[in-house]
Amino acid sequence: MTVESSITIKRSITIRAVVTPSWKEEAEREISSAIATSDEQLAQLEKEGQQVVDGLRTQSANPLDPRIQEQVAQVQQQVAAKRSELEEQKRNLLQQQAQVRELEMEQVVEQGQIESFCDLKVGDNLVSKMQISLLVRDGVVESINQN
Repeated sequence: MTVESSITIKRSITIRAVVTPSWKEEAEREISSAIATSDEQLAQLEKEGQQVVDGLRTQSANPLDPRIQEQVAQVQQQVAAKRSELEEQKRNLLQQQAQVRELEMEQVVEQGQIESFCDLKVGDNLVSKMQISLLVRDGVVESINQN
């Protein structure tokens, strides 16, 4: 049996950003864009849902037929469920936008995670190897911290 003296492992690295005027502007622009996209998706959903309902009614000889009414109700239910989902996404985006606006300059915020690989050898502290973060100011790495 062979004993390995080192291995390469995958780990997550937390990205922390310093709030600067340009960071804040970019974050607000991204959120505003996502809100606009959400509004467009809602409008498209309503339009397509109405087109499907109108199509069901015009294709039927008797739009009041219970089967047609049932199909219309199913479409409307699906549209309502999707609308609810999109509205929840928009509420979350609006909440994020408010949070970004409240951030103070030079405050450090978590911005996300990336994955990397590192070598691990016998005697290394696994916890410290896994707990690593980058501090970034306007896209430039200021520090690499092992927590």
